[in-house]
Amino acid sequence: MPFTVLNSRMVEARIGPGQRMFSQRGAMLAYRGEVAFTPNIQGGQGGVGSMIGRRIAGEATPLMTVEGTGTVMFGHGGHHVHVVDLTGETLYVEADRLLAFDGSLQQGTMFMGSQGGVMGMVRGQVTGQGLFTTTLKGVGSAAVMAHGGVIELPITSQRPVHVDPQAYVAHRGDVRNKLSTALGWRDMVGRGSGEAFQLELSGQGTVYVQASEEKL
Repeated sequence: MPFTVLNSRMVEARIGPGQRMFSQRGAMLAYRGEVAFTPNIQGGQGGVGSMIGRRIAGEATPLMTVEGTGTVMFGHGGHHVHVVDLTGETLYVEADRLLAFDGSLQQGTMFMGSQGGVMGMVRGQVTGQGLFTTTLKGVGSAAVMAHGGVIELPITSQRPVHVDPQAYVAHRGDVRNKLSTALGWRDMVGRGSGEAFQLELSGQGTVYVQASEEKL
């Protein structure tokens, strides 16, 4: 069920019989039709395994299951919303940036250390997102939130992308990440304005970057 973009901060999804989707609690703005919203305790489509992973990760973004027949409008906190369409690949996204997603997508969690080793773990500490991130895999759509809008940057084996960890929203594809320092002599003497850390993403895929370094 693809999302319809209503404006930069709101999306709408149509739900039919036998379909369902998941959203952050409090993300529903309005709906039309016979639609039911229930708290989700199974960790989305990933079932109990996903639920356990979310609890280990200290997941603080509870989900709602949305079912019925009608249309639902989503938005949260006035944040900009960006829709990502998946065709079988995996989306890696910070849990608090997920607004809503198709129930057909398989949800899970990934230990940050598995992408980038120790540096992946360090990245979790620097960004304040912890050591885990949420994964969505399959065919469907997900709506993510960001400050000031999102830009999609392609990642290739010849051209890795460096991103400020606070500006990172999500990525997809066969991508590896590691945290690198960007301290030069100007930073050492206190004269530079360069970032102390950069997130380096290499491989083949796409990274989604927000226009602000603020947290949600």
